[in-house]
Amino acid sequence: MRQRISVILPAWNEAERIGETLRAIREGELRHAEVIVVDDGSDDRTAEAAAEWADRVIRHERNIGKGAALETGWRSAEGVVLLFLDADLGPSARHAARLLAPIERGEADMVVAVLPAPRKKGGFGLARGMASRGIYWLSGYRPTAPLSGQRAVKKCVLERIGGLAPGFGIEVSLTIDAVRHGFRIAEVEVPFRHRETGRDWQGFCHRGRQLVHIGRTLIRKWQEPAW
Repeated sequence: MRQRISVILPAWNEAERIGETLRAIREGELRHAEVIVVDDGSDDRTAEAAAEWADRVIRHERNIGKGAALETGWRSAEGVVLLFLDADLGPSARHAARLLAPIERGEADMVVAVLPAPRKKGGFGLARGMASRGIYWLSGYRPTAPLSGQRAVKKCVLERIGGLAPGFGIEVSLTIDAVRHGFRIAEVEVPFRHRETGRDWQGFCHRGRQLVHIGRTLIRKWQEPAW
């Protein structure tokens, strides 16, 4: 029998996409899972669009970042296995249950999705490269998808490590903490598709912020004692 699953989606101004994503979850293998959307201070109709499909919509009064939104979500979740998904996956969210298999077989404590290659050119791999090297230097683990936000994790992992890092450093911090505490990580190819940023001003600004957050996270983890 499948353990109680909680699907948690952080969302900021995703009114156009989140309904499609949630519908795909509800119509797939996770139709009986608890679904929590954390609206991180959106100024559009994200919360209203999510309410049709989600069990709960939790609203932040202002935008405080992805990590904080996920922290709010998992702290209120009832499931023993948590599934973190981005709000813009659209129809591809129907594949989310694939992340659960290694946990259900007893092979992993956290499972990270490896996504297909992007359809258009994005950045130059700086954020990904920094994240990958930083995770290896600080934990000894070589990730294939160091920045993937699509992941399943046992709630006991988060309870043990004490929570999630703020901002875009969440994935890097979570991976390092999980390895340092002796938890097992698996990576699984999943055909997720989400909104891609291109080589335009908006895309470069997004990746610039990402680089800053990753750098801060790595410095903080370097200063912490390894478990």
